[in-house]
Amino acid sequence: MVAAAYHQAIHFISCSCFAANEGSKNFLVTSSSGSLKMKPVFRKERYSLRQSVNCAEYSSKKSLCAIQPIFSSLSSTNDSRRTVSESYLILIRHGESMWNEKNLFTGCVDVPLTNKGVEEAIEAGKRIRHLPIDVVYISALIRSQMTAMLALTEHHCKKVPIIIHNETEQAKVWSQIYSEGTEMQSVPVIRAWQLNERMYGELQGFNKLETAERCGKEQVYKWRRSYDARPPNGESLEMCLRRAVTYFKEQIEPQLSSGKNVMVVAHANSLRSILMYLDKLTAEEVIHLELSTGVPMLYIYKENHFIRKGSPMGSMEAGVYAYTESLALYKQNLLDEVLDEVSL
Repeated sequence: MVAAAYHQAIHFISCSCFAANEGSKNFLVTSSSGSLKMKPVFRKERYSLRQSVNCAEYSSKKSLCAIQPIFSSLSSTNDSRRTVSESYLILIRHGESMWNEKNLFTGCVDVPLTNKGVEEAIEAGKRIRHLPIDVVYISALIRSQMTAMLALTEHHCKKVPIIIHNETEQAKVWSQIYSEGTEMQSVPVIRAWQLNERMYGELQGFNKLETAERCGKEQVYKWRRSYDARPPNGESLEMCLRRAVTYFKEQIEPQLSSGKNVMVVAHANSLRSILMYLDKLTAEEVIHLELSTGVPMLYIYKENHFIRKGSPMGSMEAGVYAYTESLALYKQNLLDEVLDEVSL
């Protein structure tokens, strides 16, 4: 009942535009304990078709979505004339991969999704189908790319995801779109190796349980969950964080600042690193952070701040949040310790 009501409400709201002298009014739909809340969000400007991502009209038969051009949208992040109220940031860990299924250390080995992973990617797309998306960032690994593409097939505006090839000047020229109409019905997808999974070095390809039996559970746990320990010839979480967060700050955050709505599809450790930055987690807190495959996380970027909104509701349940209970328990224990000290 709740899920059905949610989908009806957001399907109508997200595809309706209210034009007036004061500007446009949209709604942000959130859920809490199974209940729905609709918060009005006022935007001060009314944009043309080439300036914003908005559904201009919706009927029971069709919807029309105007999309900013695929190349010009990436070069207009410094437009000081535009007043930006807030932007959406969607983070998704890829769906289950074939090595996730086998419980193998995957790291930077390029492994595709399982059938379950494909289903998770499609479900992720259904959760975010009514959220505006201007640009998508993916890693250089196929499981990230498959998840992003499958998720975008569910988007209600039916935008065509097109991977931007800028490796060489020839690649740029050969992949150029010359039809303005087609360009406006596309969304750019940018690949970045900096968003790759943490490189697990000589552990890659080994079964995690067998490795724990051979090397010791404590040693393997240290390699997997500590902040600065490196597996043999691999990366620590701290090293992964440096490349992922640096890329996020330099490439993705400026897009959000300019008013673009961004989706990032990456991996457990690269996203764990970004979440450490967004949520201001400590090194001790981040090691307790676990992310579910194929579950989107929504943030609102407003006035240079990130506001966590949890996960959009799925089609089969009232809501799923991507953090595990261990992080919540860890934070609660810290709070209890502080309260105990105060009471003394």
